[in-house]
Amino acid sequence: MDHLPYAAGWRDPLDGEWRLELFRHALGVVVPSWWSKPLKDVPATFNARAETVAEKPMFRSAFKQRRCLIPASGFFEWTGDKGSKQPWFISAKEGQPMTFAGLWETWKDRATGEVMDSCTMIVLGANQFMGEVHDRMPAVIQPHDRQTWLDFPSGELLQPAPEDHLQMWKVTPAMNSSRYHEADAIVRIE
Repeated sequence: MDHLPYAAGWRDPLDGEWRLELFRHALGVVVPSWWSKPLKDVPATFNARAETVAEKPMFRSAFKQRRCLIPASGFFEWTGDKGSKQPWFISAKEGQPMTFAGLWETWKDRATGEVMDSCTMIVLGANQFMGEVHDRMPAVIQPHDRQTWLDFPSGELLQPAPEDHLQMWKVTPAMNSSRYHEADAIVRIE
């Protein structure tokens, strides 16, 4: 299966220790442990909406018990019409790493025994700065709230980044292909 790895930090409920692992962000799917149908039948769960994450059956168990932090140097959004979309790279000012609120799951295929760890990012309404390019953005967990996010399920921590925390610039249109993984993917273009 094609997948993009996400690194995610989480606290092991058995020993309380921090873990950093690669999780599958598989074709836009996080697979809950209770899923019994074939993997191909999982609905798209590329992102979890902050507004409903605590109630939706697909996410509520993970929200209560399997929260994680997704470290990133930034993220991408697109503007424009289909066929001529312009990608943008959004990052923290001065290049500091960011951590996004996430959920993780471990799923086991009952027929084959295959085990898959997967994760999803929590998104919410964009702040005014991000609203220039998109109406949604990742929920950014501030450094002083990371421990709290992992230990206590609270929607109060699911907030957009502060207005003055972000910067963005246009990047190569080659980013319109999901197969593009070159080093210049985040280089500013005019």
